[in-house]
Amino acid sequence: MSEDKTENRLKGTLGPVERAENWRRLGAGDFDVVVIGGGVTGAGAALDAATRGLKVALVEARDLAAGTSSRSSKLFHGGLRYLEQLEFSLVREALRERELMLTRIAPHLVKPVPFLYPLTRRIVERPYTAAGLFLYDTMGGARSVPGQKHLSRAGALRMVPALKRNALIGGIRYYDAQADDARHTMTVARTAARYGAVVMTSAQVTGFLREADRIAGVRVRDVETGEETEVRAQAVINATGVWTDELQKLSGGRGRFRVRASKGVHIVVPRDRIVAETGLILRTEKSVLFVIPWGNHWIVGTTDTDWNLDLAHPAATKSDIDYILEHVNTVLATPLRHEDIEGVYAGLRPLLAGESEETSKLSREHAVARVAPGLVAIAGGKYTTYRVMAADAVDAIAPDITGRMASSITDRVPLLGADGYHALVNQADQLAAEHGLHPYRIRHLLDRYGSEIHDVLGLAADRPELLKPIPAAPNYLQAEAVYACSHEGALHLEDVLTRRTRISIEYAHRGVDCAEPVARLMAGVLGWDEAQVEREVQVYTQRVEAERDSQTQPDDEAADAKRSAAPEARDRLHEPLV
Repeated sequence: MSEDKTENRLKGTLGPVERAENWRRLGAGDFDVVVIGGGVTGAGAALDAATRGLKVALVEARDLAAGTSSRSSKLFHGGLRYLEQLEFSLVREALRERELMLTRIAPHLVKPVPFLYPLTRRIVERPYTAAGLFLYDTMGGARSVPGQKHLSRAGALRMVPALKRNALIGGIRYYDAQADDARHTMTVARTAARYGAVVMTSAQVTGFLREADRIAGVRVRDVETGEETEVRAQAVINATGVWTDELQKLSGGRGRFRVRASKGVHIVVPRDRIVAETGLILRTEKSVLFVIPWGNHWIVGTTDTDWNLDLAHPAATKSDIDYILEHVNTVLATPLRHEDIEGVYAGLRPLLAGESEETSKLSREHAVARVAPGLVAIAGGKYTTYRVMAADAVDAIAPDITGRMASSITDRVPLLGADGYHALVNQADQLAAEHGLHPYRIRHLLDRYGSEIHDVLGLAADRPELLKPIPAAPNYLQAEAVYACSHEGALHLEDVLTRRTRISIEYAHRGVDCAEPVARLMAGVLGWDEAQVEREVQVYTQRVEAERDSQTQPDDEAADAKRSAAPEARDRLHEPLV
């Protein structure tokens, strides 16, 4: 391997050159394990297996985090409401994972975030809630974040002036943590690549290979070129989330559990629409509603309803948005209106399903099953515990792997960009002066790239214009769009505007106003001609129009029809899978 290729592998680079090499590697050798699914669980399983010394391939039909893992509430949290359901082990496990992310694994990506829990009933509610939060703290919640703080009504209103005075009698402030889920998932995948995993997006599994009664690998189509190859492996992990059942059918085996898709919708509003120093957690008749700080915005959500339509593009309806506005407006002195909303997104939770449970009551615990010799499936769980889920999935393939398999060590493996992050935060002013940027901009970049910031800024060494903001999306530098393609595996305009950045939900134009300049930045890395630039812009614009149309529809069926009418950026994808 050449020196440049070795250096890029050590950086976990996922650029065009690496993609061509990875396609060759997929078909050229036998793997210990193939992981299907580029969400956080699949990426986590690839990292877990690679750091145990296994030869790993990760294949994803669309983009890293294209499904559920880019559309969550963006929290690393223990889950206060799971205490009420007496799921103490789940909360304890989640709080330990939150601690690891904040302190060791991803301090550049996962940050503490304060919330106010408004109290509305006298006498009973404060001690009851305080007891729950005390459990939260003692289970590990207060190791790396401040513990709970009790507030009078006046104190709570000083913290969140946006609240109606009669909406609470007091409050308790507590801390959880948050992350950009899509960026975190992509970084997990890149870290797996750094440790030798072959990471391949736009690679759709079209069938399974068999040797007698066992699964011996997968057939894969490159949906960018139409090429096909066979990937041989001792074991396959199905980590496809809401697509778990479809992959089970494709394998010809009967699943050991069933996955039900639950739709969660969030809205994004400008920070000045809610005057507050902290986030909010509000009880609803079914679940909880979060108001989450998000840079210059608030994320408000979520809903929790069954979804039985297009798994790739769940659509938010007017009813979903009205539900969120109605519930948050019960406590806001100045109500939010539809016109305040700048972004909307809908995601699907892959819940372990019984026959008749309401989705809000289904367990967020995960299940692993050895479906057939050589094939393991994992589903359920929550984003926060992805690392534990991944380790369990890899443990389950041990009978299929030749020789003794090492134990999981990912609790001691920092993600790409974590090493040196804290020192760079202290050097932010010097970095800013060196590159002619405001220190705020450097800190923003550090919280997205960590110590990889040098590679991002280094792109501007010969092209200083890359340190200018993206037109119509000034929170992001032009260098970030280039880096998304050269290092982070972005292949289409939607990959950059919806996942490598969050332009699609952070600006009222939802990325349309900067689609062309971003596409031209990408073209230089990906070798697009003028026709491809125009196609990417057109496809993305039609996607946004379809999403806007769906959000005016009264029900899921009507919204799905509008959203599904938009063209796919990856137009060689076969839908449905089976």
